[in-house]
Amino acid sequence: MKNRYLTIALALGSCLGVTAMAQDQQAPPPATQNQRQAPDPARQAQRMAKRLGLTADQQSQLVPILANRDQQVMALRSDTTLSPQDRHAKMMNLRQDSDAKIKAVLTDAQKQQYDEMQQQHRGRVQPAH
Repeated sequence: MKNRYLTIALALGSCLGVTAMAQDQQAPPPATQNQRQAPDPARQAQRMAKRLGLTADQQSQLVPILANRDQQVMALRSDTTLSPQDRHAKMMNLRQDSDAKIKAVLTDAQKQQYDEMQQQHRGRVQPAH
């Protein structure tokens, strides 16, 4: 009797293991470098608020700026008609424009902290040329 229960338990365990493996294989692959997940502007603003000591008003002003920037970045990345040089130039212009809009919301001390944050970020991220 114990052997029968053991056999049934092993059979069920094997079936569950195969099912779990099949579900893992059907899961979508993680985003690659060319296939990035869209950033969340509210989460970005929240991180900036924490690092820069933003007020709730400043944080709420940043959300549409970040959303607009992220939308434009995604559009540029998906535009296959642009040469790599044109895409890079447009990305740089977009970054400068959004940085100016972000800085318009910040105090002088926060602007300095933001510049330091950007420098640290650029030091970690190397261009893919």
